Amino acid sequence: MTTRVRTLAIGGLAVGAALIALLGVLPSADNVSVLRQTISQYGITDNSWIFNLAVLLVAAGSAAIIASLRAERRLPTAATVLGSLWTVGLLVIVAFPKTNWAVQSAGSFGGTLHRIASVVAFVALPLAVLSAAGAAFPDAPGRRLLTRALAWASLGWFVAILAAVPVGAVVGGDWWDLIPLGLMERGLAFTEVLALVALAAPVVQANAVTVRT
Repeated sequence: MTTRVRTLAIGGLAVGAALIALLGVLPSADNVSVLRQTISQYGITDNSWIFNLAVLLVAAGSAAIIASLRAERRLPTAATVLGSLWTVGLLVIVAFPKTNWAVQSAGSFGGTLHRIASVVAFVALPLAVLSAAGAAFPDAPGRRLLTRALAWASLGWFVAILAAVPVGAVVGGDWWDLIPLGLMERGLAFTEVLALVALAAPVVQANAVTVRT
């Protein structure tokens, strides 16, 4: 049963990720730059319902994966807590859209919550995957390595984005203009979804072959 739940959950993650990718090419009255603007920008456009649906699908799929792995005793407590922070962070992102700087000159309470939830979610998931990989794949070193590599790659994206902040302070100007923020955040988000899929996908065991003489 838990394997079936995880399969459905992975499907939800895939559909959610596909919808986010689709938003990059769908016509909209509000143009969003895939290169420069974050994914959350879709949440304040006329396609916001697609963005919200996509994030909710990822949140639901994530929650199902966490619950099923925990039920199989393949998810340590620390990973469960971190994975839950990822899921709750996604829900907060939907509930509180980012600040629309085109119509607001100052940040809002909801926009601040959105920003904090985004950071918490993006950090919590790869840490959850890293802490769970050993328990999830004790007899599958290849899968364990792949899962950890994707988690480290996710953290790498985040560190690369974060590194632009002090650089901006040194060279002057807005740090988000120094990097292709939108593209990098999309790389971060999709890598994190891949890391979660790698953690959740069942391990295929090779069947033993008996040779008769």
